[in-house]
Amino acid sequence: MTTAATDVRASAERHLRALVGSDDAQLREDQWSAIEALAVERRRALVVQKTGWGKSAVYFVATLLLREQGAGPTVIVSPLLALMRNQIAAAERAGIRAVTINSTNSEDWEPIQDAIRAGEVDVLLVSPERLNNPGFRDEVLPRLAATCGLLVVDEAHCISDWGHDFRPDYRRIRTLLTDLPDGIPVLATTATANARVTQDVAEQMGTDVLVLRGSLDRESLRLGVVSLKTAEQRLAWLADHLAEQPGSGIVYCLTVAATQEVADYLRSRGHDVAAYSGQTETTERQALEQDLAGGRVKALVATSALGMGFDATLGFVVNLGAPSSPVSYYQQVGRAGRGTPDATVVLLPAIEDRDIWAYFASLAFPREEQVRRVLDVLAEEGRPLSTAALETYVDLNRTRLETMLKVLDVDGAVRRVRGGWESTGRPWSYDEERYRRVQEAREREQRAMLDYIATDDCRMRYLREQLDDPGAVDCGRCDNCGGFDVAREVSADAVEEAEARLARPGVVVEPRKMWPTSLANLGIDLRGKIAEAAEEGRAVARLTDLGYGNALRELFAPGTPDGPVPVPLVRAVIEVLGDWRPPVDGLVEVESASRPTLTADLAEGLSRYLKVPVVGRWAIVDPDVVPGQGAANSAQRVAAVGRRSALQGEVPAGSRILLVDDLVVTGWTLTLAARAVRAAGAAEVRPLVLATTS
Repeated sequence: MTTAATDVRASAERHLRALVGSDDAQLREDQWSAIEALAVERRRALVVQKTGWGKSAVYFVATLLLREQGAGPTVIVSPLLALMRNQIAAAERAGIRAVTINSTNSEDWEPIQDAIRAGEVDVLLVSPERLNNPGFRDEVLPRLAATCGLLVVDEAHCISDWGHDFRPDYRRIRTLLTDLPDGIPVLATTATANARVTQDVAEQMGTDVLVLRGSLDRESLRLGVVSLKTAEQRLAWLADHLAEQPGSGIVYCLTVAATQEVADYLRSRGHDVAAYSGQTETTERQALEQDLAGGRVKALVATSALGMGFDATLGFVVNLGAPSSPVSYYQQVGRAGRGTPDATVVLLPAIEDRDIWAYFASLAFPREEQVRRVLDVLAEEGRPLSTAALETYVDLNRTRLETMLKVLDVDGAVRRVRGGWESTGRPWSYDEERYRRVQEAREREQRAMLDYIATDDCRMRYLREQLDDPGAVDCGRCDNCGGFDVAREVSADAVEEAEARLARPGVVVEPRKMWPTSLANLGIDLRGKIAEAAEEGRAVARLTDLGYGNALRELFAPGTPDGPVPVPLVRAVIEVLGDWRPPVDGLVEVESASRPTLTADLAEGLSRYLKVPVVGRWAIVDPDVVPGQGAANSAQRVAAVGRRSALQGEVPAGSRILLVDDLVVTGWTLTLAARAVRAAGAAEVRPLVLATTS
């Protein structure tokens, strides 16, 4: 090492000690290699290292070195607000002036940009979504690209559509990389990239990229799998054994509904837990994260929304249900064992996991004809259209349509502008072969996850091999290696209480409150607040629920023949009515093309039980509109339901009606039926259904 390099390393380690608050901290050789590549050689580097390795130390130390050399601020593209908050706190410990521009602080954008221009900012953190915000992209980004001293792409596996958490906004980074002046170093970091993703990201970064890939062993983790037959037994295991887990931790669930259900049950058993998901309000999420990091709760019962970037010393992770790939699982369990020598990781898989995987897989990139339809509409209109307006032209839900538009934007076929999206007029080809290969890769990952559950071999070695870690060896710490004697028994009283909890039916069905925008594009004169809305309704359960969800998923499975309401569900409906006690003068049946016997039997049975008449039907008048048509987005669904059905019968004036249906998917059938029943004279309309999808 030259004298100059020795001096730079000494300076780097001085910064490291300030960053971590330790007088004897030293850089590891691979950390120094990355810092040297950035701050001395001014080149591009990809660092694939396990969680807790110290990737943030690399870019913060490199930032300080570059700033001493007169370089501009570091720009960090970071995927989650939780990650940004942790990074800012870490930066401040080392005297680094760090700020963030994201969707929650728009009022601060202008003063932040003034501070950047004045040289008062060392680090700017931005979300990938900001990169394609029209104002930020056109006005702020070019200036940052020209003046930044270092570009950091955190969680870089998101760049690759082969990665487990691909995000279209991250592909915008490729454009940003090409716009950087020569000599601006770039660092990409991730803890979860196999060889294919690593190669893909490195290729997108350009030529002469230094790739530093280390061991992905997590020496502190003890992995185990407990396979139990029923949801009641899995809940009972949590109730019996959560307190035994070291410190505080996370109980991961696959759905938002499950987080609420499980947290409620565990609280009833005396555990200090809280539910956390992407639907949790922002300030509450921040408070919950702080409570978990501070050990003020035993666990957060969370979806994967509590994932990348959450930095705390946690003693355990329990997965109630398996993620769809070993790579995703490796990332989730990586939340534990950071800053502690010993942490437990337990997976409680379920048969219904595969149904949930199948649902998320259904959100893949749309078919070519759907994509072409969007491109044609934008070209024909010749003006910007909002996502809501585009929904009226294509049978896709908001999330899939937005994701598709982001991909098209990165591919150059459309452009996000103020007011929505516009066509660029550039040719675009549908890469069906690539989409097919990605789908096949996802299916292989699901099979690999099932193999992880069933394997008798070392579990950590299995996960490391899935990430193409060449140094993978038996860990000696997992349940298969003999280093972890995970508890498997459950107590009878915990199972009994779990059974009682899951056997308690009843889910609120919230009425739709606003009509979809741009219905005028479909010739429908409805807008704004829904004046003739239904009252709050009830369903027996969600299809994703742990209790009645199993029976309902089986009832509504494609191969299940039509028939009367099964007796256990009849009892559940009666129990829901007993808890709810709605005032009822009559019933209106929502006719079903696919399950006519089921809905008719439900309405007739309720009529006998409540001793009130069936006064009408929301009947199918246009059978050419197939069941579920338009269900992918609200505007299309309103149009389809409005053509398909009409109210038949005599609704008594001022009556209180129970609107009876089998399954709520979008809520628009109940909305339009309730509107018609109210228009016919009813004073109140309350839906009662067997199941809801959400």
